[in-house]
Parts: sequence; structure tokens; C-alpha cells
Amino acid sequence: MRTRLCDLLGLEVPIICAPFGPWDSVDLAAAVCAADGLGSLGTAVRPLPDLREQWRRLRERTARPFAINHTTRPFDEEVFTASLRARPSVISFHLGDPGDLVARAHDAGCTWVQQVMDVDQARQALDRGADVLIAQGTEAGGHSGFIGTLALVPQVVDVAGEVPVVAAGGIADGRGLAAALALGAQGVAMGTRFLASTEMAVSPEWKQLLVEASSRDAVHEDLLDVLLPPYNRPRHPAQGRLLRTPFLREWAARRDELADRVGDIGPEVVAAVLDGRGHEYVPFAGQSVGLIEDVRPAAEIIRDVVTEAETILAKLGRG
Repeated sequence: MRTRLCDLLGLEVPIICAPFGPWDSVDLAAAVCAADGLGSLGTAVRPLPDLREQWRRLRERTARPFAINHTTRPFDEEVFTASLRARPSVISFHLGDPGDLVARAHDAGCTWVQQVMDVDQARQALDRGADVLIAQGTEAGGHSGFIGTLALVPQVVDVAGEVPVVAAGGIADGRGLAAALALGAQGVAMGTRFLASTEMAVSPEWKQLLVEASSRDAVHEDLLDVLLPPYNRPRHPAQGRLLRTPFLREWAARRDELADRVGDIGPEVVAAVLDGRGHEYVPFAGQSVGLIEDVRPAAEIIRDVVTEAETILAKLGRG
């Protein structure tokens, strides 16, 4: 199943694995690359020596293209510069205006993939020179916007012209890939489905939460932006989508107090994330949790998504 996205990024299947911020996803990215998709590594919060080590480990595991992701929440110039020197095939970016970062990435020989949450962001990214747009619907986990994937993707396709569009948000199986292609997208990005993969280096408890959760359990929660490190706030609004925890329930009833104590509690949350206990505080998850019934190897996930999509599209073609 090749699309223009595959031709541009050097893939065999039009599937991108979302980055996971500060979590170590080297094993997962390597597995996705081995299955002919695009693996991604996040950069948020992690110190640069740790990130350089992740980049080195991934290069040892694969010669396939992969992405290094940056966000404005928070943005680190030193890390961005180092990532350009690492020469990944793709730099991906979301949660803000990339400005001249696109041109800098192009000068370094990297393809720029920009995630957008509305048409205005899409136009801005195109003006900056983005090579691929990821149209992320509100169903997505992590920080997402407020427009559903089904409504957003065709709008972004309409303004993108020849620039490939990737659909994200609420996609976890071949039905989602087939629907995305029908909407004019050239592929999909999946996060929550890959969180519940064998290779993803998060706790088994978090993965079990994903398997057991329903879509209604994945909620937008603005407490997240109070808890995490100071952000260069993007101009466009977004909220974190995650599963409720006892920690979040407790502080939801004490919002004013949280603002006063964030200097103590914020570092506690970051330390837990870096220590592999982030699910106790902020277990990111999208509404596609309602489609996830097991924890499986990434290669199996990709194989089954592609096979199911091909079957659906073939049936529709015969109809």
C-alpha cells in the first residue's frame, strides 16, 4: 500500500508512529521502521545527553528513515540544533508556529512534517514550507485541538494542494486507515495504538489501562498545562487528553491550590515520567482506546492495519 507519502518519506506503508515526548521509544521506533513505517523519537524534557544516546541507539537498530520530534511545549534551541546535526530523515513539529525552523531543517537536508489542528494552522505551516501536514483531530491523545478528525482532514486536504496530508486522532485499525485515504489523506499517524505495543517502554500498568479503558475515559484536562514545565505557549489552543487518575481527581477539586504548589508538584510529575511512573500521574491516551483490546508487537499492528484497510478498499471498489 504505497501513497505519495511513502514516496516522499521512503516508506513502504503509509503509517507514522507518533512521538511520545519524554518517554524512551527507541525500541518501538526501530520496530516501526523495520515494519516499513516511520518511527519517531520525542525530545520534550529529556536532557540532551540522553537524547543523543537515543539517537545513537536507533541508528544502530535501523538504516530506515525516522523522525525526531520537537514541540513548543517546551522548545529547546540546543536540542533542536543538535537534532539537525544528527541528520534524521524527518523533523516533525507541533503545538505552534515553526517560524524559520522549517528552513533550517531543509538546509540540513531534513523533511519537515508539521502537525496541525485547524485550517489556519495548516495554511501557516504551508507558508513556512512544510513538506507534510498531519491533520490531528480532537480524538488524539496528548495535546490535541477541538475539531474532529472526520471534519478536519478533508479541510486540510483542500488547502494542502500537492503537500501530502496524514490523518491522526482516533485511528487504531485498518478501518481508520481506509477512512483516512477516502478523505484524501495519504496516510495515518497513530499514537495510542502504539502505546499499547510490546516494544513501547512504558509500564505494563499503563498498557493495561489502555486495554481496559473506554473512549469516554480519555478526557481533555487543562490541569496538565499547570503541572508540566513552563511552556512557550502556542497561539493556537490545545488541551491534553489522558486517562483520569486518582492524582488528577484529587487536584481537579483543588485547582487554586495546585497553582500555588506547582513549583513542588510539577517537578515531582516530571521526575515520575522520567522514572517510568508517568502513568500514575498523566497517562496520555486518545479516544481510540475503545478500539484497543490487547498489547501486541508493532509489526503485527502495522501488518493488520494495512491488511484490513486493503480488504475494505477492495470491497468498496467492487461495490
